[in-house]
Amino acid sequence: MKRLTLMFLLPLMTESSTAQSFDHSLYTAVLKRHVKGDKVDYKSLKSDKDFQTYLDLLSKANPDALPTREEKIAFWINAYNAFTLKLIIDNYPVKSITDLSALGKLTAFIGDSPWKREFFSINGKKMSLDKIEHEILRETFKEERIHFAVNCASSSCPVLRPEAYTAETLNRQLDEQTKQFLKDTLRNRIDLKSKTIYISKIFDWYQGDFTKSAGSLEAFLANYIDNEDIKRMLLNKEFKIEYMDYDWRLNEAK
Repeated sequence: MKRLTLMFLLPLMTESSTAQSFDHSLYTAVLKRHVKGDKVDYKSLKSDKDFQTYLDLLSKANPDALPTREEKIAFWINAYNAFTLKLIIDNYPVKSITDLSALGKLTAFIGDSPWKREFFSINGKKMSLDKIEHEILRETFKEERIHFAVNCASSSCPVLRPEAYTAETLNRQLDEQTKQFLKDTLRNRIDLKSKTIYISKIFDWYQGDFTKSAGSLEAFLANYIDNEDIKRMLLNKEFKIEYMDYDWRLNEAK
């Protein structure tokens, strides 16, 4: 009898284990069709039925049941990026995500903000992009590299990766995103003659996240720069830091 009971239980345990994981492969297929370099073809994405199917799967999921920290972080990064894309195509054509606030760019970060808008649900809970970024990814998981993975549909944002984040590849993906962002001279650059490093406003807005993990902003940057001379100069704080203007124009493929 005990053997018979065990035989019936094993398939159930396997099903339960499988149900805890979330398959993002459909999202990868969608991204590969519509991400063009550092731009997005929003016009074609708007008519992609697979994208809506993926959003529906996200909405029905229970991320709290995911088995590992990596699974949960990957889920929430993908959710943030996917619902940002959804926000844009629902209001397309639009020149900037900041235009989606009632009074435009000046109030986008104060009251009426597209990031604070609860326009989707996950596991029956109303959600906003801000809740995902600040309350979950930053506050709960305290993973500073997410700043180079989440994409705000703007030209100065870190590039939207043309594949979903997954638990198995998360650490490599986040490291690659961070290194690529720092190497991107449109978003960050170093002037050795003037000993000035011009970096994204992201490092200004979220400086506390980077200093908590590395001790200083310079130390964080040094961790992801290969040039040993520049790394030494950063650690010795020989660079003056200037923050670049942020380009909020839509990252749209023309």
